[in-house]
Amino acid sequence: MNRNYLTLTIGILLVVIFGALLFTFQVRHTEVALVTTFGKPTRNLNTNPDKPEPGLYGKWPWPIQKVLKFDKRIQNFEADKFSETQTRDGKNILVTVYAGWTITDPQLFRERFSGEIVRAEQSLERLISDAKNNVVGQHPFSDFISTNPKELKFPEIETQIRESIQQTAKASGIHINFLGIKKLGLPENITQKVFDRMKEERMRVVGGIKAEGEAAASKIKTAADRDRAEILAKADAAAIEIRGKAEAEAQKSYEIFEKNPALAVLLMKNDALKLSLQERSTLILDQRTPPLDLLSVPQSQAQTEPKKINEQVARP
Repeated sequence: MNRNYLTLTIGILLVVIFGALLFTFQVRHTEVALVTTFGKPTRNLNTNPDKPEPGLYGKWPWPIQKVLKFDKRIQNFEADKFSETQTRDGKNILVTVYAGWTITDPQLFRERFSGEIVRAEQSLERLISDAKNNVVGQHPFSDFISTNPKELKFPEIETQIRESIQQTAKASGIHINFLGIKKLGLPENITQKVFDRMKEERMRVVGGIKAEGEAAASKIKTAADRDRAEILAKADAAAIEIRGKAEAEAQKSYEIFEKNPALAVLLMKNDALKLSLQERSTLILDQRTPPLDLLSVPQSQAQTEPKKINEQVARP
């Protein structure tokens, strides 16, 4: 009896599990699902990223109903090679674009691409290429390549390309989450011309900086010359003043020497003697040769003459 009860319980569990597999299906938060009845879409389970609807759903078993699931995570797309595009001013450039897209409507995605990611990417590549050529043709070459960063307009160009294909992509059941320019190049026949133009622009910038530097240097030199002239004028004035004072003092000495020529001769001899004996040296000269004649003056006369000279200097 216990054995029959266990067998019955297991059988019932198997029936429940088999029935759950036949009559239910699960949608994960990374998926979107489409239920078809006899091959025709009847339920579109689009799990919105902002309001996810994952969970367990009921269905009729096959062949009545069938569940198609698609990955709703972001799919990365990137062109395999450069494509040449012409700008508004007739310059050719090479552009590679990347994009990220998601499946938002599984029914439209199935109808448009038979539910195949590869076919969706092939269609998206053509769509992006046409939009890129159209948008690039509306912009001048300087919006892509310029020595002035303020002239570059990559964000605006990428936004225009993305917005121009968004409605077409939506009609196919997909959404373009982001789009950008990955690589930018130049054909060989215009590369040298672009480099020459960039060089000319840089040379103009260098010329402007050089002119500003020369103007600043001229101002500095002018100011330095003016300061130099002022300093020299002040120095000349001070020298003239000092020279005048010195000449006045010298005039006083000359007046004293005119009154006392003996004192003048004595001082000159004394100075000459000091100069000749500044260093240790041996001189063999006649004592009567000035200023060595001072050394031959008798001691009594040598003591008397300075007193007479001092008295003459002190005399009014």
